[in-house]
Amino acid sequence: MVWHLPNIMTFSRLGALPIFVLVFYLPFDWARPAACFVFAAAAITDWADGYFARKMGLDSRFGAFIDPVADKLIVATALVLIVQTDAHWYVALAAAVIIGRELTISALREWLSETGMRSKVKVSRLGKTKTAFQMTGLSFMIYEQDIWNLPVYFIGLLLIIVSAGLTLWSMFDYWRAAWPLLTSE
Repeated sequence: MVWHLPNIMTFSRLGALPIFVLVFYLPFDWARPAACFVFAAAAITDWADGYFARKMGLDSRFGAFIDPVADKLIVATALVLIVQTDAHWYVALAAAVIIGRELTISALREWLSETGMRSKVKVSRLGKTKTAFQMTGLSFMIYEQDIWNLPVYFIGLLLIIVSAGLTLWSMFDYWRAAWPLLTSE
């Protein structure tokens, strides 16, 4: 059964993508905070769909496939939008590290699935921590506007830089776990 709460949440995240992009580019002062709201709601469904799938016993192959696709699309879209509006080298480098890691680990997982060794690269606590920093940092950068004297964008940027470091660390952990399989005959 494909249409259950966790998968509906995942599809809502995919459906939010064009809304997120459209709202991000609206020519109004409230556009970036509104885009942040759309992104944050999508980030919350990222956590909630997995929680409900486990709690309700609704794990499925389709959900296991579509959930990470939706996650990667929303994060990559947010990073592209941010880099387009803030073209500093360190923003672009953090985005390249995050997107590059996602592509690399996705390819690694696909290869391991073909060899029957997919369990070697399960999501770890480090990966979940990375995601929390990433989603929070992106939300702050999307919001952009200071709140009182709090430099929201700068805090988001720091969180994204930390997230990029955690991204490299988690990628190293995945590679270390898979290396014996990759180099064996």
